[in-house]
Amino acid sequence: MLNTLERIFNLARERKKSPVDGSYTNKLLSDRSLSKEKVIEEINELIEAVDNNSNKIHEAADVFYHLVMYLEANAINIEDVMAELEKRKK
Repeated sequence: MLNTLERIFNLARERKKSPVDGSYTNKLLSDRSLSKEKVIEEINELIEAVDNNSNKIHEAADVFYHLVMYLEANAINIEDVMAELEKRKK
């Protein structure tokens, strides 16, 4: 499970270092406004899917993917986020 998430982060970091022409991932990484819009859009779509009890898994996957791209586009390291979560353990 976590391997998949790690692969998405690695993809984002690799594409940041070595952009691929025409890549949707690169569009999200280079256009912070687009990345922000997509996170908001995908969260709203997930909420709607949950409310309608349809397509929840697909929409949740979209949220994860777009959130990863948003974090990377804004230089927010997942390692720092995980460290913050670890500090909150009780």
